Amino acid sequence: MVLTMSEQCVVNRVFKASASAEILAYSEFEDCEFIGCDLQKQDLTHKHFVDCKFVKTDLSMVTLNDTMLRNVSFVDCKMLGIIFSDCSEFLLAVSFANCVLNYSSFTDLPLKGTIYNNCKLKEVSFVGSDMREAEFIKCDLEDAQFNYTNLELADLSTAFNFSIDPDNNSVGMAKFSFYGLAGLLQRYNIDIVG
Repeated sequence: MVLTMSEQCVVNRVFKASASAEILAYSEFEDCEFIGCDLQKQDLTHKHFVDCKFVKTDLSMVTLNDTMLRNVSFVDCKMLGIIFSDCSEFLLAVSFANCVLNYSSFTDLPLKGTIYNNCKLKEVSFVGSDMREAEFIKCDLEDAQFNYTNLELADLSTAFNFSIDPDNNSVGMAKFSFYGLAGLLQRYNIDIVG
């Protein structure tokens, strides 16, 4: 099936689990919802998602080469091993709630103000990213990599299992809880009691 340019753009549509294969036929999605779809290991190269929402969708190991994600939210999604760094940076805006993003990469991306709410971010790379004003609400950041990351004004007050070296990252005016201080002092190999 060959689609014309106007047929390649989908507006205001809901895709459910049975439509997973159909999604791959289109290149642009605006104001669409993807509910319960299985897109793991699919190639989403050059696709555009604008004002879209993914719910309970498996996007593990998808390919995002030059993919546009503009005002896209992910809720209750499984997203293992995704290289978000391959996305188009143009108007990149995403948010995540109750997602498993383990082993993914956000290296060198402009992610100012991005919200991660109750997400698992094990071994995720934020190296070189602009995470100013980002919010990590109740997020597990076990072995997440922060190096040359701008975390100014970010909120990590409810995040846990993180290790962030203030000497290698910008953390000015970032919020941390008292219990999170151990994650900032880990490199000094000191024992915090109480």
